[in-house]
Amino acid sequence: MKRTLLFAAIVWATAAQVTYAQFGSGIVFDPTQSAHAVQQILQASQLYTTTVQTTQNIIAAYNLAQQMASLPQTLYGSFSNLGRQQWAVLMQPANTYGNAAVWMNAAATGYGAVGANQAASIPHTAQIGGYSSLSSQGQQIIAAQGATVDLADAVSASSLQTIGTIRANSVQREFDISQLEAASHSTDPSQHTEMATLQRINQALLIELRTQQETNQILQAQALQQLIGQKTQQDNLKALFQAGNNYQQTFNTVTPQQTTSGTQWAFHY
Repeated sequence: MKRTLLFAAIVWATAAQVTYAQFGSGIVFDPTQSAHAVQQILQASQLYTTTVQTTQNIIAAYNLAQQMASLPQTLYGSFSNLGRQQWAVLMQPANTYGNAAVWMNAAATGYGAVGANQAASIPHTAQIGGYSSLSSQGQQIIAAQGATVDLADAVSASSLQTIGTIRANSVQREFDISQLEAASHSTDPSQHTEMATLQRINQALLIELRTQQETNQILQAQALQQLIGQKTQQDNLKALFQAGNNYQQTFNTVTPQQTTSGTQWAFHY
């Protein structure tokens, strides 16, 4: 409203001066120049309005940025005391015969898993006596059960190494998470720049990927253990079928001979 009144006053004054110039001083009134002057006044008014609006937008953006920078400070106290979940320390066994400590060391570090598993298990490194004299069917049964034992030992050693490696890396993993937590709760302005925030997000995603990879390794080890258990059940079931079949054939072969012998003995008597 004020700008409208100011513009009207300027136009009225200009018209008055032109009228005076045309009729009082002898200067001829030029409508073209007057219109050009009015247009310049309008452009100046629009430029002033645009400048004011731009300034207001800049001030609002600055206030918002300052508010966003100061808001996280109210959150530090609430989240700075997050509880940390530490890995439980493996209890040392009695180690009565000297072969349990190496197994626990492999479970904690991942080193020497194969030797530790063999030391804490019954050895199975040679064929049983008389294996070569068995029938082909008997050899097949013994070989299948022996393969189950060998495979179970290999899977157990691999699982022991996987779990030990994960436990050994847990200390460094906890340190990395603590570093991210400290940087996230820091009041240092350099830790709240866009690049610093994106870098922490990237590091957190990498830790999550590593954790997921370790979880997949454990699940894979469990799946292998289940496969070995299923193989054991299948071997036992097949061996039971074969034993039952052999018993039936032997029974049908031996029983008539015993019946005949008994009949002949009774006749001669």
